[in-house]
Amino acid sequence: MTTVLLVDDHSVVRMGLKALLSRAAGFQVAGEAATGREALEKAAALRPDVVLMDVRLPDTSGIETCRAIREQLPETKVLMLTSYDDGDAAVAAVVAGAAGYILKHVEADELLRAIRLVAQGTCLLDPQVTRGVMEHLRAGARTGPRLDQLSEREQEILQLIGEGLTNREIAARLYLAEKTVRNYVSSLLQKLNLSNRTQAAALVSRNRLLGGRM
Repeated sequence: MTTVLLVDDHSVVRMGLKALLSRAAGFQVAGEAATGREALEKAAALRPDVVLMDVRLPDTSGIETCRAIREQLPETKVLMLTSYDDGDAAVAAVVAGAAGYILKHVEADELLRAIRLVAQGTCLLDPQVTRGVMEHLRAGARTGPRLDQLSEREQEILQLIGEGLTNREIAARLYLAEKTVRNYVSSLLQKLNLSNRTQAAALVSRNRLLGGRM
């Protein structure tokens, strides 16, 4: 029996997923959560085999929540479910430890198959998302920002962002004040013409996949 924690801020979506899993053999819905914080609490208490989680949550990103769950519960697999074909988010999800990233318009049978595969230890991406990620990587290779414009400290912090660390965790790792780290992050995002940490994490992942060095 594969136990699943459903994480989505829309109750109608959770109801639909719960109904689907309840009708399918071999699945048990261990619990539900509507926010990242609630997902962390439920995951720690229930220790599900798989967390099926929306990328967009009201209090934090599903990607950050995925990273936190994987740190606390390495045996629990996280499958990201989203309405958006977003190359940045897909790459960042994989960096954060997600076992898969699939789109919500997937057929019911394919979703059940994906959950089974993830529970068995298989990493997967929706084919449409995979194509988007590869296009994203190729485009980044042609037009991506130059990392050599960053200071040594900024490159170090960018690397840690790519590992999924928060500002507080980076500050502790580097023995810096959290405010100092925030300033470095703002600076490096501006230099690289990036809008947020998800794009920064995706850049790190892209650089690794293309054989680059930080």
